[in-house]
Amino acid sequence: METPISVQDKKDFVRWFLNHYQLKKRESVWILNYLINHEAILQHAHFVDEVEFCPRGILISAQGVKAPPFRFYKDKVMTTDAEKSFHDIRLNQEEPLYIQLNFDQANQSARYAAVLEENPYVPLNHYLTAKDKKLAGRLLDISLLEHQKQQLEREIDEALDNGDRAAFNNVSALLKKVKQELAEISEQ
Repeated sequence: METPISVQDKKDFVRWFLNHYQLKKRESVWILNYLINHEAILQHAHFVDEVEFCPRGILISAQGVKAPPFRFYKDKVMTTDAEKSFHDIRLNQEEPLYIQLNFDQANQSARYAAVLEENPYVPLNHYLTAKDKKLAGRLLDISLLEHQKQQLEREIDEALDNGDRAAFNNVSALLKKVKQELAEISEQ
């Protein structure tokens, strides 16, 4: 949240959003209209993604997207009761409120991008996909095997320098296994 977004910009965006999208839950419209008319709340409101990680957040979805219609999060507790959330918003106007809006092509909306802020509560590894995690694991395995290979090559050189045929044979067998594992991982 580096550059603060003005209350007027937030109001303009919410008005635009309400005029262009039909929401899945009518209470969501009431809440957004309430925000437009209460600058003290909008001053502490932040539009973010992944609102479920925030200490106090609201998720609102428009028709046409695969997302829950409405959710309110507070201190790791989630409710779908819009009246309870409205009551909390009304009573705690000075507390930060994080808002996630789900609507068709939200990631391509310049208007949404203009008010969207980075969510400071999202864990660093949250955006890693299963594919990313698998790739990172594979890279780690390759690095460890490469290190083992280098160590074994040094031990082979040492065995040759010392004329230790038994050590040379043992270490050579280990090196062969490490090279085979490296080849298998590299093929994946």
